[in-house]
Amino acid sequence: MNRKNIPFQLVDWTKISSTEHKGLSGDALWKTIQFEGLRIRIVEYSKGYLADHWCSKGHIVHCLKGSFISELQGGEKFTLSEGMTYIVTDELSAHRSQSDNGVQLLIIDGDFLKYNDD
Repeated sequence: MNRKNIPFQLVDWTKISSTEHKGLSGDALWKTIQFEGLRIRIVEYSKGYLADHWCSKGHIVHCLKGSFISELQGGEKFTLSEGMTYIVTDELSAHRSQSDNGVQLLIIDGDFLKYNDD
């Protein structure tokens, strides 16, 4: 079996410990599972969270609960609420997140989102 193949498995997020990541304000709690070339996270931003950096990594971000703002480095802002998703490839749109009232997200990223200019 190829190391990148993932056999069927269940993920009980309640049994995965959180890691804390401080923002410019507030914090983010990540529950992460990692496979070769693939990372899947449940991320919770606290009330008043503002990311401490501009991220150029590609993601699929799905809002599970609450709402947040995804700001592009060029100044555009997009509000995502429960049930909404954004998708971006690595190196295409530097972005950062902000949440006034807290939010819970499902975030998927990995090699399949690497920039390709073919």
